[in-house]
Amino acid sequence: MADRPNTPLLDRVKLPSDMKALNDRELRQLADELRAETISAVSVTGGHLGAGLGVVELTVALHAVFNAPRDKIIWDVGHQCYPHKILTGRRDRIRTLRTEGGLSGFTKRSESAYDPFGAAHSSTSISAALGFAMAAELGGDPGDAVAVIGDGSMSAGMAFEAMNNAGHLKKRMFVILNDNEMSIAPPVGALSAYLSRMYAGQPFQDLKSAARGVVSLLPEPFQEGARRAKEMLKGMAVGGTLFEELGFSYVGPIDGHDLEQLLPVLRAAHARATGPMLIHVLTKKGKGYAPAESARDKGHATAKFDVLTGVQVKAASNAPSYTKVFAQSLVKEAEADDKIVAVTAAMPDGTGLDLFGARFPKRCFDVGIAEQHAVTFAAGLAAGGMKPFCAIYSTFLQRGYDQVVHDVAIQRLPVRFAIDRAGLVGADGATHAGSFDVAFMANLPGMVVMAAADEAELVHMVATAAAHDDGPIAFRYPRGEGVGVEMPAKGVPLEIGKGRMIREGSRVALLSFGTRLAEVQKAAEALTARGVSPSVADARFAKPLDREMILQLARSHEALITVEEGAVGGFGSHVAQLLADEGVFDHGLKFRSMVLPDTFIDQASPEAMYRVAGMDAAQIEAKVLETLGVAVVGKRA
Repeated sequence: MADRPNTPLLDRVKLPSDMKALNDRELRQLADELRAETISAVSVTGGHLGAGLGVVELTVALHAVFNAPRDKIIWDVGHQCYPHKILTGRRDRIRTLRTEGGLSGFTKRSESAYDPFGAAHSSTSISAALGFAMAAELGGDPGDAVAVIGDGSMSAGMAFEAMNNAGHLKKRMFVILNDNEMSIAPPVGALSAYLSRMYAGQPFQDLKSAARGVVSLLPEPFQEGARRAKEMLKGMAVGGTLFEELGFSYVGPIDGHDLEQLLPVLRAAHARATGPMLIHVLTKKGKGYAPAESARDKGHATAKFDVLTGVQVKAASNAPSYTKVFAQSLVKEAEADDKIVAVTAAMPDGTGLDLFGARFPKRCFDVGIAEQHAVTFAAGLAAGGMKPFCAIYSTFLQRGYDQVVHDVAIQRLPVRFAIDRAGLVGADGATHAGSFDVAFMANLPGMVVMAAADEAELVHMVATAAAHDDGPIAFRYPRGEGVGVEMPAKGVPLEIGKGRMIREGSRVALLSFGTRLAEVQKAAEALTARGVSPSVADARFAKPLDREMILQLARSHEALITVEEGAVGGFGSHVAQLLADEGVFDHGLKFRSMVLPDTFIDQASPEAMYRVAGMDAAQIEAKVLETLGVAVVGKRA
């Protein structure tokens, strides 16, 4: 018996192969159901909503035309992959997104054969797709390679490096440019329909001149020069000029929400392409859900929310976020010093620099998804006499590390690195964990590296960085709220390389670097109840170390334990080197270093992730007792 028109098709589609039996009308119905399911799922888990809603029709079309997992569909960044996960055998787990033991919020190779390449940082998809295409030719996994990349990600140099190489190799592959910032006005929709009909009905190469000939029909946003790199790219790409010069056949722009355009174009491309091809698709983030469409960020990242109203359910805040404290402190410093400028790489909201930009629009620079450029641009600003603060997440700063070394550190330029999302970050998991910045920054000659123990310390560290002109300086702070300490009216510069004592004790000294200090203090209280009264110190600096304080602690205690929110090779390793150089170990000091384990920790709450890492108060307490040889089990004093 034939299915009734209103029968939910999504219940029949367990895998993409099930879509092959659906006609185009049914595929449109499937897209509507997929959008509703995505909204429902994210309302329960929170996550990246807008990007996924913007590619619902594109996701349906790709899986209807291509043959995943034989064909490799690679979603750049992965924010938009929730609809893809629903169609690829994971619908029954979609409400576990970004939770402990649940589905990743990004594509993940270990999760599904339909995720051929893991992604959570941008601009990698074209390189990976080209690798798959060449592997297929050389006898590796067969199938087509399809990279789906957003217009923002195309602002990164890596995307063009990959396209340049792909054009040279001339191998069959597909790049879907998901352009979700252009509005699909009626003239553009009419042109898109015209081009899609032509491309679907004739060989592509015969249509290049036709595509160029209708440029004059495009609305102003497509004709005028762009303010920023990606907008300039769009203007140049109409008719495919730029992409064709790189060796790609160009198709578009087409309406990415119209399956009557998407399906014939993708089918024709799949049937006829012989070399690299770029299909330019126009979409809207948040499409089909009014609260997301009307939101300033188009529902980019949301907490749990009510589906009917779109109102997000957020926990009550008892303290300001570290990001907001940084931004407000920087504004205060900039009000007193017109040389202070701020640089971010496509994260003005995430880094808090939207507040700075609103106050000082001419002194705030968003360079796009281009961390390498951001660092060297900041170096140029510093060399030119300005005081740049380069605000980048720890995990994204990794992308600009050569520039940190070569363009900043070697030249001793006073760039101030504000390293947000330090340590374990929660739902985004391993791809966004700030695990390595202490190690890779503190190893650089002349670099000053600080970590704030609480939000008040962060205020002082912003002031310290603003006042520091003798080479580069970095300060790190985590995601989320502070601990609720009393806030200073204004920051006071700290003495470089000087820590602070928190409490005096005996036998064992706990030396904390960063926001584990709160857990260290809880552990100290618990230890005191057991009759062990530790000293507690806040290092403040990983470089230069407070040699005097550390050596005094080491020589006056039986044991010294460092605690930090970073991987091996960071603060604890520098302390160990100091102790070894000074011969302290020769006198029997028991030294332990508590760092993040040598593994990538999957998403969970930050508290759960630190528990897995062995770095909460109970585990710090246990480490002290183990080091001192005191039984862990026993009646507290």
